[in-house]
Amino acid sequence: MKVFLSGSIRGGRQNLPVYQQMVQIVENQGHDVASLHVVDPHVEENEAGMSESEIFERDMHLLDGCDCMIAEVSLASTGVGYEVCSALNLGIPVQCVYRQGSTVSAMLLGNTNHLILLDAYREEKDLEALIPSFLDFVSGDEQVE
Repeated sequence: MKVFLSGSIRGGRQNLPVYQQMVQIVENQGHDVASLHVVDPHVEENEAGMSESEIFERDMHLLDGCDCMIAEVSLASTGVGYEVCSALNLGIPVQCVYRQGSTVSAMLLGNTNHLILLDAYREEKDLEALIPSFLDFVSGDEQVE
């Protein structure tokens, strides 16, 4: 499957190591991450040469070709929220993961769309179970409880 990874870029890069771990988990499950720019430590420098329209078009094109999305939503990010909403509008299943104790938007936590799953994690190692479970569910290999 193709997975769109969404994580804060302009809203803060504190979770870059978490995003990088998420990519490893997805790839270790045999899936492809379409949005590898999210884990590039130099993404802001690289995007400096792009217009906002080019960034938007790139991300929406990548998202449209994906089977699912995994979004790290511990940091407030307008872009991540927009991508989550766009994925849901396209009928793409979304897993939002967030560090327990984070202030996560009520627009995500209160969302009753059947395509969104929200999972809190205490430690980054918890992602090693949460993400594969979601990927198995999306691919039809498992039921999420």
